[in-house]
Amino acid sequence: MIWNTDTQELEDISLLTVVDKGFAIILYNDDVNTFDHVIHCLIKYCKHNDEQAEQCAMIVHYKGKCQVKNGAEVELKPICKALLDKGLSAVIEEF
Repeated sequence: MIWNTDTQELEDISLLTVVDKGFAIILYNDDVNTFDHVIHCLIKYCKHNDEQAEQCAMIVHYKGKCQVKNGAEVELKPICKALLDKGLSAVIEEF
């Protein structure tokens, strides 16, 4: 079998481009919520494990924002709403 590596590479890149398009919940820093509250919400609503939730909370604290969940917009809307209902600052952005 002979492979055309140039064609295969282009097909792989095209596939990655299609997969990479989507939406993300961006969580923003605030001066109101505690680390524990943010971590609890990330675990409960974004299904993070403890370590992932802690890391995201630290990124939000030091960088001002963090992408906390990727997916289809329809899947992210109820998650984002739950975060907002719990007093967190979050938006859905297309990437």
